[in-house]
Amino acid sequence: MLACRKTIIALSFACVCVPAAAQPLYKDEATEVDARLLALAGAFHSRENYSQSGTRREGASRWQEAVLQYGFDLRHSLDAGSQLYGSLNWVSSATFGDGDPAGWSSGDERTTKIEDAFVGWRSGTRFDVMGENGVDISFGRQNIVIGDGFLVSGDALNLGKEFVDGKANRGGGYYLTGRKAFDRTAVLRLGGQQGWRGDLMWLKSDNPAQARPELALGTLEHVSEQGTLGLTYLKVTDTDQAMADLLFPERKGMQLYSVRGQGNAGVSGLFLAGEYAWEQKDNARENAWYLEAGWTFDDVPGTPSINYRYSRFSEGYDPLFYGNGRALGTWFQGEVAANYAGPFNSNATVQHVGLKLAPAEDLKLGILLYTFRTLDASRNQLDADEADLYAEWSIDPHWTLMPLVGLYKPKQSAANGGTQVGNSATNLYGQVLLAWSF
Repeated sequence: MLACRKTIIALSFACVCVPAAAQPLYKDEATEVDARLLALAGAFHSRENYSQSGTRREGASRWQEAVLQYGFDLRHSLDAGSQLYGSLNWVSSATFGDGDPAGWSSGDERTTKIEDAFVGWRSGTRFDVMGENGVDISFGRQNIVIGDGFLVSGDALNLGKEFVDGKANRGGGYYLTGRKAFDRTAVLRLGGQQGWRGDLMWLKSDNPAQARPELALGTLEHVSEQGTLGLTYLKVTDTDQAMADLLFPERKGMQLYSVRGQGNAGVSGLFLAGEYAWEQKDNARENAWYLEAGWTFDDVPGTPSINYRYSRFSEGYDPLFYGNGRALGTWFQGEVAANYAGPFNSNATVQHVGLKLAPAEDLKLGILLYTFRTLDASRNQLDADEADLYAEWSIDPHWTLMPLVGLYKPKQSAANGGTQVGNSATNLYGQVLLAWSF
């Protein structure tokens, strides 16, 4: 059971990239108040189960999830274009049915909690040398994303009652991840949107599945039309001792450094990205990196695009708060692998090919292909291949439908070092997501 529990170190989750829309409630010359409302629902089926929690038997799982986000956004203009801003909203979430096939959830999770509760100030043109909004200070409970989410993409791990006797329960909606905000933050952003800019942050997580860590974080970036080059430093200054002993014995005091880049290098249609991260723990040094290249055929009907990415995560690498900062499949690599089966961006190499096409203005189609290979088979044996086919249909300005079908083929069953319970047959996975906002 202990080995199963340690897989949480690199657990992934999915992200539905549908923003909560805003409806104006009040507006005058200086002040705006908007209402925010977003509803997400999903129906899921997996023909196979996985041994992450130690509670799943061989067979299928059928479950449903729902998330409702609602609240208010406030903006108040001051002199020189400066602005006070803030947000207060709640999230209600639930899981029904069998719970997911990994046993992260049981199917009877329900909760309502505050999601965002923060205030901030932007400088406008008050400091010309810093650029427009060259100083931005904010405090409170809010979502934080660094780069494309390779290291930090919110605090979005939403486990339920099934794992570690419910000690990590966050109230349902594991896949839909309605909760992404860090519990407490202090953020200073300098430099605006172009040229040299940087961030200084203190983040405190209240997520028991992450051992409630505190993070000190700094970034330095250069942003231009050709792309962004960036450096990141992160240190885990504290953790919850009991949960850290159970899940993350090496996380406290860990330091991480990364260098990254993303852009088109001035070539229309080209996409290039990469990042290298060094991780220093008390008893080990780990690393992770990726390189990605893509091309969009702008002059072809449907503007098809193709991307290839190679990523490598060392044997004991701790991926922290990674997520889909850019698009579906960015760092949740494989709908089955990333959410249920593993390798969860640790002890693995992953090759990925993504194909996208927009046959109509309101319809996008995509294929995501993955090959997973384990580095150290004595830890686990998660060699596998996966293919996911999905569509995004914007029915109207309020409704979005996203069906997905996946095939996942592991090399080994749970009895032979893998995670699929009872066999190593190809798993047929399906989901339908529906989003509504006003």
